[in-house]
Amino acid sequence: MTPDRPRVGAEDPRRLLLEVFARALAAVDGRTCVERALSQRGFAGPVHLIAIGKAAGAMAEGACAALGDAVTGGLVIAKPGHLDPGRLARHGLVGLTGGHPLPTAESLAAGQRLLTTLAETGDRSLLFLISGGASSLVEVPAAGLGLAELAQANRWLLGSGLAIAEMNGVRKALSRLKGGGLLACLGGRPARALAISDVPGDDPAVIGSGLLVPDPDLAARARCLDLPVWLRDWVRRGLAERPPPTDQGPEIELVATLAQARRAAVDAAIGLGLAAHDHDALVVGDAAKRGRDLARALCAGPAGVHVWGGETTVRLPREPGRGGRNQHLALAAALELSGRPGCWLLSAGTDGTDGATEDAGALVDGTTVERAAQDGLDARDALRRADSGTLLAATGDLISTGPTGTNVMDLMIGLRR
Repeated sequence: MTPDRPRVGAEDPRRLLLEVFARALAAVDGRTCVERALSQRGFAGPVHLIAIGKAAGAMAEGACAALGDAVTGGLVIAKPGHLDPGRLARHGLVGLTGGHPLPTAESLAAGQRLLTTLAETGDRSLLFLISGGASSLVEVPAAGLGLAELAQANRWLLGSGLAIAEMNGVRKALSRLKGGGLLACLGGRPARALAISDVPGDDPAVIGSGLLVPDPDLAARARCLDLPVWLRDWVRRGLAERPPPTDQGPEIELVATLAQARRAAVDAAIGLGLAAHDHDALVVGDAAKRGRDLARALCAGPAGVHVWGGETTVRLPREPGRGGRNQHLALAAALELSGRPGCWLLSAGTDGTDGATEDAGALVDGTTVERAAQDGLDARDALRRADSGTLLAATGDLISTGPTGTNVMDLMIGLRR
């Protein structure tokens, strides 16, 4: 895992920050965390596995490692490029991909396959493995809504600036699966659910839009949102179709969280001989503003490694460029750091992606803006056009990890010398 233009040297601050980030990811790896949880308390008999989300492949491998032949089959649904179908097939698991960040025809096909699979599993126990991304990867829309409507709604939500809990509230209202809708398919069979949290507060009702968590207050919350008329009408229709909330579903056991990743980053920094400062306040809100805030805090704070985490938002222009919230935050931070030596800031998604890009985020410093200007690129203009990725690619400051097997929101890791 390196920036596009790696800097060499044992004391290279960029390599140091990337090492801290890598160790944080290892601490919340889906395979490791699920295997540990199931090794401590497994299943007495055969179990059918359902894994959904960006970390579904890794989580399924962890379950198979812990349970062995007790896993008698199952379905694994993830983002394209995040599955190894051959490895899953050796465990009798079927791998499917859906769309992300917007649902696709494959998402709807995966939703129907999920319903069919649950109807055909007999009386076997069920093990659900849920991680972020499930909201768009698998879907069965409310009556009268199809792929075009779901894509339009999600496109508006992703550029709305709404918090993830508010976005997922709208998604639940448009879905037959979300907000506990999947509970109707369990048929009273024993079920257990493990989850990796990618949401503030680690609320199981928000992770993956709460596939197994009833949401009795959904209608009241949805009516309070400021939505365009067309979306408000779809929400009203979806809410009218939903059956009364069922009994509480299975307990959702959290196996990996942002707090664990932050602690691991702090421990890694200390292990590398540096002072470390853990900031437990979630980084939320406008990405550009938070980027400026973090850069100022880093410059004014004590020397060492500083660790933050959270999930920001970006209000997109009509025709956004390349990038995601972490790249947007990092570029705003770079403007604040410009001309200041001795400070570096990394902002990256723990799932290895950022927005609609395959980059995880970026690592910037006091020379980023100057290097961009040498290439004829204006940082403030790139921010205005939500085109941070193009500029950061030119400066060599993007971070690419590939699929990480986890998803616990975003990490921001700064170094002040």
